[in-house]
Amino acid sequence: MPTLKLSGALAALALLGACATATPYQAAIDGNSGYSEVKIEDNRFQVEFSGNSLTDRKTVETYLLYRAAELTRLNGYDHFRVVRRETDSNSRLVPVGGAYSPYYSHFHLNYAYFGPYARYYHDPFLRSRHARFGPLDPYWGGPSEYRERTKYVASAEILMGKGKKPDDAAYFDAEQVTYNLGMNIVRPQPN
Repeated sequence: MPTLKLSGALAALALLGACATATPYQAAIDGNSGYSEVKIEDNRFQVEFSGNSLTDRKTVETYLLYRAAELTRLNGYDHFRVVRRETDSNSRLVPVGGAYSPYYSHFHLNYAYFGPYARYYHDPFLRSRHARFGPLDPYWGGPSEYRERTKYVASAEILMGKGKKPDDAAYFDAEQVTYNLGMNIVRPQPN
């Protein structure tokens, strides 16, 4: 039984450690962070990369461009054109210093404090605390500071082609993109 508790604690610690890093360049599994693509035509794809709250916008857009070049080469094409490209952000406020739900999902009314025969009326410490800090309220004492967490999702529709790249800024040489951006790509660490 103790080994089961220890293995559960280690699994939870490993999961927590995995969440404490930026999203690496990896396929998105079950809609989580990473890259994904949808084939529209033989030479046209919708490519997307979504990062977690620790992945900055520049990294998300770099990984998207790298995936577009990688996908172009995997399908036997030489260059690609970005037809449409956009980056969305999803921001939310989170409390500083731990997880706190503003809805207080574990409400428990303790009649020892709030009932008609409560300790509050008989304990001088609790009465002095009430005078200094306010009543003993289950909703009182939430976080006083929040910070903003932002997740970015970059998406692009690409059109692939063969031969020499046209002289237009919307076209990218797939081999050059993978070579130049390859050293900036962080891949997941094996377990």
